Amino acid sequence: MRKLLSTLILALIVVCVEAKTYKTIKNAETIASVNLNYGALKVREVVMRDTATTVHFTMDYQKGSYFRFTKDSYLMDEDGHRYPLRSAEGIALDSWVQSPESGVTNFTMHFAPLPKNTQIFDFIEGDVTGAFEVLGIHDKKYKIKYPTLQELSDANPWTVPTDWFKTDTITIKGRIEGFDAERLGFNMLRNNYRDDFEKNHGTQIMDIAPDGTFCAKFKASYPTRNVFYANEYKTQFSSIPYFARPGETIDITVRLHENGLYDYSFNSGSSYDVQRWLRSSTGYNDALSKQMNSFKGNLEEGNKFAEKVFHQALYLLQIEGRRSHYTPMEMQLALADLQVNFVFAYFSLIDNYASGLVKYEERDGVWHSEVLDSVALAKLDDIKSYSPLRLIDFDNPLLLSSDKFSFMLNRVQFADYVRNHQYKGLDLAEDDTEIFAYANTFENNSIAFHNYLAAFRELMGGEKDKLIGQLCGYKDLLSNFDHYVDDIEIIKNVTSDTTTTEARKKEIIENLNKMPTRSKMIPLYLNAFTHPYIHQKAEQYIESKKAKTDIATPLPDTPAADLIRSFCEKYPGKILVIDFWGMSCGPCRAAIQESKALRAEIAKRDDVKLIFIAEERTAEGSDEYKKYVSEWLDGETTVCVTRDFFARLEELFQFSGIPHYETITPDGCRVREDLRIDGYFSFKGELYMLKEKLKQ
Repeated sequence: MRKLLSTLILALIVVCVEAKTYKTIKNAETIASVNLNYGALKVREVVMRDTATTVHFTMDYQKGSYFRFTKDSYLMDEDGHRYPLRSAEGIALDSWVQSPESGVTNFTMHFAPLPKNTQIFDFIEGDVTGAFEVLGIHDKKYKIKYPTLQELSDANPWTVPTDWFKTDTITIKGRIEGFDAERLGFNMLRNNYRDDFEKNHGTQIMDIAPDGTFCAKFKASYPTRNVFYANEYKTQFSSIPYFARPGETIDITVRLHENGLYDYSFNSGSSYDVQRWLRSSTGYNDALSKQMNSFKGNLEEGNKFAEKVFHQALYLLQIEGRRSHYTPMEMQLALADLQVNFVFAYFSLIDNYASGLVKYEERDGVWHSEVLDSVALAKLDDIKSYSPLRLIDFDNPLLLSSDKFSFMLNRVQFADYVRNHQYKGLDLAEDDTEIFAYANTFENNSIAFHNYLAAFRELMGGEKDKLIGQLCGYKDLLSNFDHYVDDIEIIKNVTSDTTTTEARKKEIIENLNKMPTRSKMIPLYLNAFTHPYIHQKAEQYIESKKAKTDIATPLPDTPAADLIRSFCEKYPGKILVIDFWGMSCGPCRAAIQESKALRAEIAKRDDVKLIFIAEERTAEGSDEYKKYVSEWLDGETTVCVTRDFFARLEELFQFSGIPHYETITPDGCRVREDLRIDGYFSFKGELYMLKEKLKQ
């Protein structure tokens, strides 16, 4: 009897200390996944006990591709508390795993126990760049309260400074302690800064001295978030982010810590003020991009989905702000950044949907299109089809501070809806080749510009032109200014010309009166720019264009410029046309392939020389590069340079995208933009015009 009693007591003790399971979630729902570019990480089951939280995962990954999970993985609750990984089954931690033929890998992870009242949490695969993240893991029965943009903004009041928009120099300087170029794999960093008040986007190079000090200066028209980064690197450290306002100096220190990892700290400027935002996860933006790009369905479903994803992203940002203790300024900047990313992703969704409504087919070297669903396609011409854009504040000056702003602005500016409405009501003219085009008259240009702005008002809402709509108009001015003739100068020259008959003078002036000349188009633009800063920048741009009288300017004394001068020495007396390209650039290769016959004719000329400069990892070039050159550029002048040296050429000529073309005079000067030979489409005509100008 005593033995039986002892056994019962022992059994009772075992039961009492046995782990309690207080929640099980089957087929958990998630809000978003981050950095899972080749598949999906699904949560099959979550078992929450008082001793551990167990998560059963399914990795559905592209077969043959490799992935790995680190032992530093953890769960995180809404308040930012971490629950580290203790063990795993079915997968080897810190080892590369190849996805099987089925693409499916099931495994289990055991973490420190989440609190009993936890309703939603994240999985983070360590604090490393590119770590897998599954955000917003929860039971489908749990109803998440999604905040609105207005609610988050009101909860974080912050007034934009009156001098937010101004033009001045930004200085980025600092030091990498214990700098070792061999260890890091680089001795320079680059920055692709995009200023949308400038016509071209430039590249800045920041050299790192042997003692680790660095400094770069560049002009900016508004505050910006960006990054200096290395093309090639050997450690986890490869970039330095920053946020700066024009006129500021940002001082940064980079240190190597005991754990073998580099980290940076901001010592001054706005980067110091918003360091939590610069350091924190932007998974909400990644989630926007991936989910919107992968959407499949009709337009109505797409719009509902877009609005859902937008509010989910706001929720994720709300949580990130709470975890990282954002200041009101940081939250307002993050909200603007989220809106920029949403607009970009939304137009990707629209473009993907539209492309599925048209079938493209190449026959006998000519591309043909066939509309598969005309009714669905017609809906894209209805402003009601773009309702999710009404979620965005297009008057918010903070939008320009996002590192994705230029990409978003490009999507808005060249949206199909805008282009389709811009040219409505214009007079057509038939040219000699029987190809219909719009007559290049002032009346047509005036109608097109007003239609252009009206389309933005429709997309963005409201009766007045929003900040972003006006900025699109400003970009239109930058693109078209060189096409508007200087009628005042022409009339002055014509009236003073004693060799021209009065009848001919009258004819010239009458033709000018019909054309979109500068004296008529400039007031059209300036009257539209009611935003003071945009109006000011437009006036400054117009004056700078009027002041430019030199056809070409000398190159500076730099190694990149020395390379260009060496071509002038090698091909004396010739105008150089330089084609900057790369193997990864589809448009570059298309232009090269389509112009092969034309280039054969150009090669016979003694007044011009084509030079092709490509970037590769090494100056010798890859086998793929050599094969391509052999097939398409055989016998032509090709130069292969490293990525770092190509970056210096980008800095020299202030471009950050390819294909890009430059024209150099025989004496080694850079031809100004409006007289450059820009590709092959109008090569002969542009060369003729340039030579005529050089004679003057």
